[in-house]
Amino acid sequence: MPANQASRRQDGKTELTVPELAWQALRQAVDPFGMLSAPWHAQLAWWTHPQDLLRQVDLTWRETQALYEHGLQRLLGVQPDDPVVPKVEDERFADPVWLESAGFDILKEGFLSLDHRLRTLNYQAPGLSPHEQQQAHFWVHNWLNAIAPSNFFWTNPRAIQHALETDGKSLQAGWEHYLRDLNAGKLLMVEPDAFQVGQDLGTTPGQVIWRNRLLELIHYAPASTEVRAMPIVICTPWINKFYILDLNEHKSLVKHLTEQGFSVFITSWKNPGAELQDLSFDDYLLEGVGEAVRVAREFCGVPQVHLVGYCIGGTLAATYMAWANRHYPVDQMPVAHWTLLTTLTDFAEPGEIGVFIDEDSLRTLDQIMARKGYLDGEAMAMSFRLLRSNSLIWHYWVHSYLLGEPLPAFNVLFWNMDTTRMPRAMHAFYLREMYLKNRLVQRDALTIAGEPIHLDRITQPLYAVSAQDDHIAPWQSCYKIRESVNLAAPVRFVLSTSGHIMGIVNPPVNPPKRAYWVGEPGRNDSWEQWLEQSPMQTGSWWQDWTAWLHARTGERVPAYPVASPQFPALGPAPGQYVLEK
Repeated sequence: MPANQASRRQDGKTELTVPELAWQALRQAVDPFGMLSAPWHAQLAWWTHPQDLLRQVDLTWRETQALYEHGLQRLLGVQPDDPVVPKVEDERFADPVWLESAGFDILKEGFLSLDHRLRTLNYQAPGLSPHEQQQAHFWVHNWLNAIAPSNFFWTNPRAIQHALETDGKSLQAGWEHYLRDLNAGKLLMVEPDAFQVGQDLGTTPGQVIWRNRLLELIHYAPASTEVRAMPIVICTPWINKFYILDLNEHKSLVKHLTEQGFSVFITSWKNPGAELQDLSFDDYLLEGVGEAVRVAREFCGVPQVHLVGYCIGGTLAATYMAWANRHYPVDQMPVAHWTLLTTLTDFAEPGEIGVFIDEDSLRTLDQIMARKGYLDGEAMAMSFRLLRSNSLIWHYWVHSYLLGEPLPAFNVLFWNMDTTRMPRAMHAFYLREMYLKNRLVQRDALTIAGEPIHLDRITQPLYAVSAQDDHIAPWQSCYKIRESVNLAAPVRFVLSTSGHIMGIVNPPVNPPKRAYWVGEPGRNDSWEQWLEQSPMQTGSWWQDWTAWLHARTGERVPAYPVASPQFPALGPAPGQYVLEK
């Protein structure tokens, strides 16, 4: 058989030809995430569909003609409507000079027209899979964001004006900021010493009462003389650190819960190095959330707890609930009811992060993690920043370097840059089995800690919170938990305004800053039906949640001490693990 001819294997799948294997190996070595190859494939796709290409050529010609006429009118002193109007949230062209100056307006419109046309061509490339279209669009969008005229001094009117107003001092400051970031090895969003964990962040009083190789369990001091008998155990994400739920006294979910009369335990995960590379997802279940639940039950002397999971901690909590319902007899189930916060359990449509999820990308990550024993937190942080590159990369490029402005002291940004490592075995399993193969929602497709699991075995009441602008866990995908858990499980579903973080870190304030929709969907209700039937409430969902909890967490009892003889204080909150870099 010729080398360039494909054959069929016995299982019916087509084997790759020698040139195809060579191309795959080259891409794996040079461009594993498709930064260049994905847009190139989109271009080739248009050439193989000439009729579709001709229609796009016609549209491109019309847009170019409109742009030419617009520029000509501006040069003649006329100010017509822009052919492409910047989005309201696009701060790059918010300065009035982009509209008032003919030259800068023509530059802006030329860029926006190019941006619109190229992104459309890549997103609509014929003959490609949705993932290939998404990947091509994503990388072209990021390349275009990088070459926006606002990112360069001589094409940024605000930077030029600011340099003139400060006699060039803004440029000097920008150069110093550039050297600072060069020394740090990354584009900073906040000064590394802007906050100190334990003094400015994570300050709610409590004690570490349990520690193993994977986590510290913190029990918070009671804020009232009586608490509900059933404790709340919060399983936090191990991507970044737990104090996002205890930022400061005004933005602390745990402080709010203690003030509402609950006994609260929270996980603070170890920041693993290469020595813990073999930690598995099973370990996170058994030694992590499983131990947290056990310790809280024994500490309070109660048979059951309320379990809360946030982000990947929520995925672990859902896995634990399916495992526990299989592992324990009904009358020994250690969790009475549970809460999910912006959590994916069905990964069929994971949102923008899906551009990094394919065999080539995961194979590369496997190789990186095999060399180091972990995935570095900075790599994780950069992937998330690329999802919002204008606001999380180029905003700081412009303000730090071109305008010479100091970095803002913003606690959420400090937390965002306080990254953690992902152990090799666990992270490889999580990405491949959850994201790529979506096995968590398949009946008994996963065996975790010796038990085949299925979410349909979960019958305990669930309170699930999602966020309207969440690009990490899209709320429509979060909603699918309703159809995954058992029909008998009551579900109260909440959609908060804002995004993945601020939709959760959402304390009640007066006047209210945010709103939420809340309702109890039937198993067969689509998210559209649920949204149509659910009333919008102004304010924070925290109050609805605490009312839901009060009705289910038992009678009031004398407040539990912060530590006990069986579980003595090992050190004050926020503990030691959270300080590890």
